[in-house]
Amino acid sequence: MSWSNTAPGKLFFSISVALAAFCALVGCSWQKPDRVQGYVEGEFVYVASPLAGQLESLSVQRGQWVKAGDPLFALDSQPEKDASDQAAFQLRQARSNLEDAKKPRRPTEIESVEAQLEQARAALAFSQKDFERQDKLEKSGARAVQDLDRARSTRDQDRKRVAQLEADLETARLGSRIDQIAAAEAAVQAQQAALAKAEWDLSQKRQNAPQAGVVFDTLYREGEWVGAGRPIVVLLPPPNVKVRAFVPETQIGKVQYGDLIHVFVDGRGEPLNGKVSFISPRVEYTPPVIYSQESRSKLVVMIEIRFDDKTSAILHPGQPVDVQLGS
Repeated sequence: MSWSNTAPGKLFFSISVALAAFCALVGCSWQKPDRVQGYVEGEFVYVASPLAGQLESLSVQRGQWVKAGDPLFALDSQPEKDASDQAAFQLRQARSNLEDAKKPRRPTEIESVEAQLEQARAALAFSQKDFERQDKLEKSGARAVQDLDRARSTRDQDRKRVAQLEADLETARLGSRIDQIAAAEAAVQAQQAALAKAEWDLSQKRQNAPQAGVVFDTLYREGEWVGAGRPIVVLLPPPNVKVRAFVPETQIGKVQYGDLIHVFVDGRGEPLNGKVSFISPRVEYTPPVIYSQESRSKLVVMIEIRFDDKTSAILHPGQPVDVQLGS
C-alpha cells in the first residue's frame, strides 16, 4: 500500500488540490521578488495641416514604415495656389513702381519741358525789349504811361514762366521725391511678406513625415473634408516607445537613472535590454491597471525605460511586460 492511500496521504492530497484550485481562482503568481510589472507605452506623433481642405491624396497606410521626409498626405491646394500667384503678381507690380519712382522722367517728357523753356525764354527776350522801348517812349512823352505798365507786366509774367519751366526741368531730371521712394520700398516689403505667407500656406497643404516611424493609424479617407489642425496620420517613431513600470517604494533605492534594465516579454525567451530614462519624483498608490497581488495601498514609484530603435520595433503599446530590478 502506498503512502498516498493512507488517511494522512489522502488528506495531504486533498489539501494540495484545494490550494491549487484556490490559486487558480485568485490568480496566484510565483513572481520573483525583484521583478515588477509594467506595460509598453507609445508617444504618438499626430501629423496635421494647420489649414482646412479636402483630402486629395493619402500616400501611406496603417502598418507601413516611413522614413523622415516621405510624403504622407496632400490636401486640395487650389485656393492657396491662386493666392500665391496673386501675391507674386502684386510683388512684381510693386517692384516696377519702385524702379519707376527712382528713374527720372522719360526722355520725351524732358525734351517737351526743354522746348517749352526755350519758347518762354524767347518770349521773355521779346517782352524785355518791348519794355525797354516803351520806357524810352514814355520818357520822351510819345507814349502813354499805361503802355509802359502793360509792357512791364508782360515782361514780369514771362520771367516767372521761365523760372517755372527751369524748376520743372530740374525736377524731371531728378525723379521722385525721397518720401515717394520710401513709400514704394515699403510697398515692396509688404508684398514680399504677403508672398512668403501665401507660399507657406501652399506648402502646408502637403505634409511629410517629420521623422522615421511606423504609421500607427490613418484617421481620414481620400475625398473627406479635414478641418484645420485635425490629425490625419498617426506615427509611432521607435524612440517614442518606452516601458512604464511601478517599483515598490521599498525597492526604488535599487534603481538609478541610466541603469541597465532587463525586460521580459511574453513569447520571448531572452530579455530585452533597456535603460532607465526617468524616475518619478513622487510616490503614488499602485495604479489599478497593474494587477498586483499585493496590497493596493502599497506605495510605488513610476519609472520609464527606453530602448534602441531595433529593440523598440519589437514592442507594442499596451503590451504587458515584467521588469527585472538590479543587475
